[in-house]
Amino acid sequence: MLWATRFFAPDPFIFIQKRGKRYLVMNDLEIDRAKSEASVDKVLPYTEYVRRKQKEGIAFPTAADVLSEVFRDLKIKTVEVPGTFPVGLADQLRSMKLKVQPATDPFWPDRELKRAEEVRFITDSLRAAEMGIEAGIDAVRRTEIRKDGYLYLDGTRLTSEILRRIIDTTIMSLGYVPSHSIVASANQCVDPHNQGSGPIRANTSIIMDIFPRSQKTGYFGDITRTVVRGRASERLKQAYGCVEEGQRIGFRRIRNGANAYDIHHEILNFFAKEGFQTGLNGGRMQGFFHGTGHGLGLDIHEAPGFGSRSKNKLRTGHVVTVEPGLYYEGMGGVRLEDVVFVTDSGCRNLVRIPKILEV
Repeated sequence: MLWATRFFAPDPFIFIQKRGKRYLVMNDLEIDRAKSEASVDKVLPYTEYVRRKQKEGIAFPTAADVLSEVFRDLKIKTVEVPGTFPVGLADQLRSMKLKVQPATDPFWPDRELKRAEEVRFITDSLRAAEMGIEAGIDAVRRTEIRKDGYLYLDGTRLTSEILRRIIDTTIMSLGYVPSHSIVASANQCVDPHNQGSGPIRANTSIIMDIFPRSQKTGYFGDITRTVVRGRASERLKQAYGCVEEGQRIGFRRIRNGANAYDIHHEILNFFAKEGFQTGLNGGRMQGFFHGTGHGLGLDIHEAPGFGSRSKNKLRTGHVVTVEPGLYYEGMGGVRLEDVVFVTDSGCRNLVRIPKILEV
C-alpha cells in the first residue's frame, strides 16, 4: 500500500485502481493528510459511505458494507485482489454479488524494479546501517580481554544486549528504526536468526546483522559483518576467506538475465570444494543452509528471492542482498552481507564499509 500510494498510515485504508485512475477511501482522522500527501487521483470520505448505510438501517456498517457503496459509485462489479487479501472480507463481498478474484504474486510486478528515487532511499538506509555497524565494531575494538576470557567494555563485561543497544541507539539517533538487530557470538551464530544473548568471549566470532528502516521513507537497509576480538581460529579464518570469496562469486555473476539459482549453487559448491560441507550434523543444519540473498525495499525480505528455491532471473533494477555464510558448532559462524543494484552488465555495491575479521 505504501508503494502504491506513497502514503504512511497506522491504520488500514482502502485503495482502488480502475482503468488507471487511483482512489483512496479514508477515515476522518487521515483524510486531510491523505489529500495532501498520497499519490492518488482522488480521496473519498469513509464517513460518507458509513452514513449512507446507517440511513438504510445498518447501525454499524462493516468495511464490506462501505466497499459495496464505493463500488456502486465507481460502477465496479469485479475486483482483483492480492493473494493475501482477508478471506473473511472476500466472502462478505461475494455475498453481496461482487466477484472477487485473487491475483497471482507478485501483485505489483513493477515493485521488484527499483526507481532511482527508491535506490537513493535504500542507500540512505544503508548509510545508517553502516554507522550502526561501525559503532558496534568500535565498541568491540575498545574492549579489554581479561583472564577469564571475556570482553570488558569500560569495566563491564560485554554482552550481546549491551552491544545491540550501542548499535540500535546509534541508528535511532539518525531517524531510523532498528528491529531485532542480530548480535550473536560463538555457537549462537550457528542459528543465523538468533538475536544473541549473554556475555561475549574473546577469540570467538561475533555476527552483527542490522536492518534499519527509515521513519521518513519506509525503506530498509541491511548489512552484516563478522568480527573477532583477539585471535580467530585457523578454521574460522578459512571460513571467513571462503565467505568473502563466495560474495565475490556473487558480485562477478550478478547481472541482468543471470539465474539466481545457478549463482547460489555455484557458491554452495565452492564452499563444499573448500571443505565446508552443508547438511545435518548432530541433529542440526550446519554449513551454508540459507539463501544467498533477497530483494530489499519497503520490506526487509521482498522479491526477488535468491537461493535454492529461486528459479527467477535477476533483472536490471533489482536491489538484492548478497549474504553467504558458514556456520558450524565449535567454530561459530561467519556471514558477510552487502547490497547491490543489478545492471545490464553487472552489479554495483551500495555498501561502503570494509570487511575486517580480527579487531
